[in-house]
Amino acid sequence: MKLLTITTWNNKLYKEYAHKFESTYNWEWPYTVYNEDDGMFESIPDLKKFVDRNKHRPLGNKGFLLDGVRFSYKVYAYCHAIKQYSNYDFIMGVDADSVFYNPMTEDVVRKELYREDCMMTYLGRGSQYSECGFLGFNMKHPEIQNYADEMLRMYNTDEIYKLREHHDSYVWDHVRILFEGKRKIQNLNIGDKKNAHVQARSVLGKYYDHTKGPIRKSEGYSGENKMVISKGRKK
Repeated sequence: MKLLTITTWNNKLYKEYAHKFESTYNWEWPYTVYNEDDGMFESIPDLKKFVDRNKHRPLGNKGFLLDGVRFSYKVYAYCHAIKQYSNYDFIMGVDADSVFYNPMTEDVVRKELYREDCMMTYLGRGSQYSECGFLGFNMKHPEIQNYADEMLRMYNTDEIYKLREHHDSYVWDHVRILFEGKRKIQNLNIGDKKNAHVQARSVLGKYYDHTKGPIRKSEGYSGENKMVISKGRKK
């Protein structure tokens, strides 16, 4: 398989935590970074247009749930990768606040993360929106390009602001569910359908730790990730 990991960060976030992603990444295939401070607007002009149009929208008392701009960078980056790297078999988007432990192998991807008949792989939770700190895209699926096109349309037309929530996890779910319904598309859910930090409880927790949120970032690990604790890697 031809595999690729993608992530996004900016220079400020690199200094805060993304340097740990860079220094610990140990999977068998390369990764590529979309840096918001290093040519991302030039490579993806629709992203800049979206940000300029919407950066002054009020968030009200819902905070990040309505912050479409903050999370738009990842959507545009991932969709750009789907368009740019169509010669790959499987692309994995991994958030930059991740620390890697055990090397991931192609065999693990084939057994745990990839299905030929599934368009994408996601971490489904219970009553919450999915955890999009990890997303897998089957680049050989006949609908994957259409999925990226629809995600981009939602942002390019500002249609995300017609949804109840405007962050990327909600939009990824919204479009995925549409495809599952209208187009009868199958997708692979590797979550346990329980709320909160599903990545740490999933098969992915054996290989890396997603230190999401200020507490996990400051401590350097996720308390929910039993693999990390058992290896004594709390610091």
